[in-house]
This record gives sequence, structure tokens and C-alpha cells, in this order.
Amino acid sequence: MEFADVVRRRRMVRDYDPDRPVAPEVRERLLEHAIRAPSAGFSQGWAFLVLETPEERDRFWAATTDGGTPDGWLTRMRRAPLLIVPMSDKSAYLERYAEPDKGWTDRDESRWPVPYWDVDAGMAALLMLLTAVDESLGACFFGIPPERVAAFRDAFGVPGSHRPVGCVSVGYPGAEDRRSPSLRRGRRGVEEVVHRGRW
Repeated sequence: MEFADVVRRRRMVRDYDPDRPVAPEVRERLLEHAIRAPSAGFSQGWAFLVLETPEERDRFWAATTDGGTPDGWLTRMRRAPLLIVPMSDKSAYLERYAEPDKGWTDRDESRWPVPYWDVDAGMAALLMLLTAVDESLGACFFGIPPERVAAFRDAFGVPGSHRPVGCVSVGYPGAEDRRSPSLRRGRRGVEEVVHRGRW
């Protein structure tokens, strides 16, 4: 598939065929492409938790939801045969920029205008989303509610140094997948968001 087609076809898929698992070689391509994302100072302060078995996925949903009756969105999302949680490690960046070629020996977090550790993990997630399209799969990036992060950490033994930036669900689109109602707003055009030369 041409890259321009991959970009145009990328969308969030919210329903999956539970009877079609993601092949191991495809899963590995998703991960191999994720680690090709850029990272500040080549810090590579990311980690990826891969959840494939029904038990692992059930544990994820139990930890990250309130345990009530699932709504339609959650029911459809829970059908995804593969979940990948990209996580960021701020300390990898602070340590990297304290090395001699960078020279910030104080490891002062205030030097960072934005949390690039999270930005870079997000870029890795985007590469997974694009790879899913190229592999004729569906994928969706969604957040873990802040009040559920501690339960998520406990459920999977995630160290405090690593922060989940979201989750990528992956699988073959299911029969109930439909476009988000938010799309009715329409995509903003280049002329609305680009400022050339000055604001």
C-alpha cells in the first residue's frame, strides 16, 4: 500500500472480529515499527506491554474500567485480540541528557518545554496505528483513566518509573464497527490550521 493511502485510511476502529487473531509476525512488525519512532537524544525511553491471551486482556479491562455493565463501546473494544500499552520512562530522558554529549548534569526536569518522554511514546503508538492499516488491520488509540492507572500497574507489575500513555487495540474490524459520531464535525482543512510565516 502506498504511504499516502495508509495515512488517508487511518482511523480509529472500535469493534473487532474476536475470531481472527493477529498473526505473531504481524504483531512483531507492529512492535518493530514502533521502536523506529524518533526519541529526544535517542533516549528511547519507552516500553510496550503486549496483552494477547484472553486472561491478560480480561485483566486489563478489569483494572482499567469500573467493573460495571459494559456499554456498547466497551463491549466492542473488548473484542480486540491484541492490546499494546505504550509507556514512557522520564528517567531515561533525564539520564540521557546528563551524559557528556548533552551536558545537563543536574537532571532538571524544568529544562524540558514539554514531556518528550510522553510525546515520543505517542509517536511510537502512531507508527503502530499506521502499521495496522498497512497490514489490513484496524486499531484504536485510547487512554487509561487516571484514577485506574494504579490498578493497571498493580495488575501487571508495571514499575513506577513507567507511565502508560494510552493503549492501542489491534485486530480485524468487526461487523459492528462504525465511524465515530465525532466525525460529523468534519476534518479541519489545511487552510484552517496552518499559519505561514506568522500567525
